Amino acid sequence: MDARINARGIPVVTGAAFAPVRWVVRPQPISLDSQTVPKELRDHEVERFVEAADNVTARLLSRAEKSVGSSSDLLRVAAAMATDPAWRSATTKLIQAGTPADSAATQTIADIARKFVAAGDTLAERVTDLIDVRDRVVAEIHGMPEGALPELDKPTILFCDDLAPADAGALDPKYVKALVCRGGGPTSHFVIVSRQLGIPCIISAKGIDNVEDGELALVDGANGHITINPDAGHARSIIALDEARHQAEDNWEGPACTKDGIRIYLYGNVQDRMQALQARKMGADGVGLLRTELTFLGTRNEPNLDAQIRAYKSVIDVFPDKRFIARTLDAGSDKPVVWAGTQPEENPALGVRGLRTILRKKEVLLHQLDALAEVSAGRKEPLRVMAPMVSTLDEAQMFADLVRERGMSPGIMIEVPALAFLADPLYQIVDFTSLGTNDLTQYLMAADRTNPYLASYLDAWQPAILTLIAHVARAAARHGKQACVCGEAAADPVLASVLTGMGVHGLSMAPSAIKTVGSYISQLNLDTCKRAAIAVIGNDPGDMYGPYTGAFSAVDARERALKIFNEALSATQN
Repeated sequence: MDARINARGIPVVTGAAFAPVRWVVRPQPISLDSQTVPKELRDHEVERFVEAADNVTARLLSRAEKSVGSSSDLLRVAAAMATDPAWRSATTKLIQAGTPADSAATQTIADIARKFVAAGDTLAERVTDLIDVRDRVVAEIHGMPEGALPELDKPTILFCDDLAPADAGALDPKYVKALVCRGGGPTSHFVIVSRQLGIPCIISAKGIDNVEDGELALVDGANGHITINPDAGHARSIIALDEARHQAEDNWEGPACTKDGIRIYLYGNVQDRMQALQARKMGADGVGLLRTELTFLGTRNEPNLDAQIRAYKSVIDVFPDKRFIARTLDAGSDKPVVWAGTQPEENPALGVRGLRTILRKKEVLLHQLDALAEVSAGRKEPLRVMAPMVSTLDEAQMFADLVRERGMSPGIMIEVPALAFLADPLYQIVDFTSLGTNDLTQYLMAADRTNPYLASYLDAWQPAILTLIAHVARAAARHGKQACVCGEAAADPVLASVLTGMGVHGLSMAPSAIKTVGSYISQLNLDTCKRAAIAVIGNDPGDMYGPYTGAFSAVDARERALKIFNEALSATQN
């Protein structure tokens, strides 16, 4: 095919690439053995299964050792599924009853998958992981190649329907120059890995069905445009601009300021000491989110005070003189913690999670606050502690009192729209807020963030989301408080600049995004950021009865902002 094709999708990782297309094609289903295994061969059949599962596990762990961050985590999760004792035991029982190894492994995975689907939310999303592990083990039993990711020996743009977590963990930025997916969502595993590796990524791509392997594609991760067989001169100009952006990132050392000197604070989202060290290396102004629950997800019992103190201190001490915000236990939903009192629920995203867990076990919160207070003692600036999933002002008051009693500074993570609308009275209770845009978008747009078919609703550029963020930021300014944005929105340099124009001067993101955001903002004046914000949400988003002048869609919002920023950047370069 030689004709030019113009397609588009939702950009989730900025950047540009120009290279041949390679489709990720999942292997055709293997015809399973339906014959009953004779009794004298069943022990050997068990050995075939165990050997295949062990080989798959070894390869996944070997790749994990060579990877870092999210890539390594995904590969280790897949390896853990392949070694799961319950799955192996159930499969072995079926084989010993006469079921062939490949059919037994498939049946037991299907049973587990049904339970995950019934549990809902992120456990349902893990079904993709299960199916991928099943396919790898079955392929190994039959002596066939495992996984869908093609072997690459030259720069390529990968096109796919979706990408299994273990395949996402194996992405190599040396060869994978961009990723275009027909499915996926803003918080999909492959998106997280792409951002960590700096691979431009577009999801929910439309109009690419007829694209063939080998055709040249130009991917623009800033606006979501995908051009097949583009004009070579145009492609070179886009790539040159992207290379200049990379050079600006490499040269940027912080601190983050607009071109006219307005200070913007960039924080890191971390879960352990390694990520905190990475955030410091990238020039972070501190930590905007310490996910304390991830330290203890694998424990059977509540860690004692000393264990919690050690865990928190190892991370918090990385930033002894800078702002540090810890989020209390966000158990429930996709993070079940048995000792915190969480139980399986039919609709966990709207169930007992975050601060709501104290309805069952308040002592869990008190113990955690006691441990954080120990670490906070003696710091130049007291530790800031925020609660997740807060819905009412009386919940905020209760939490703020408990935090202040222990000498720390209280805040709230605004994820529930109800509290965003009550921002003014909320700021009379707490010292700061952090807008968790991933969940806030999910709840405001009534769209499950694990459902790839709803990706367009979950785009952080949706005007309703940005209007609500602007409302909170204005309330914060009136009370002399800081509203920080924490989520995928903060990691988008263009959207981060719009948020700056709204008065959001604190942004918390994955450490790998800090230089990208900081260098982009440094090239823009605050007035330019304000003009982009007005173009997106209108002159007065608080006036519900006046004429609406803002954007009508996420695509419209992004294009309005990009037009203003690109004009400003071009004027500077000329």
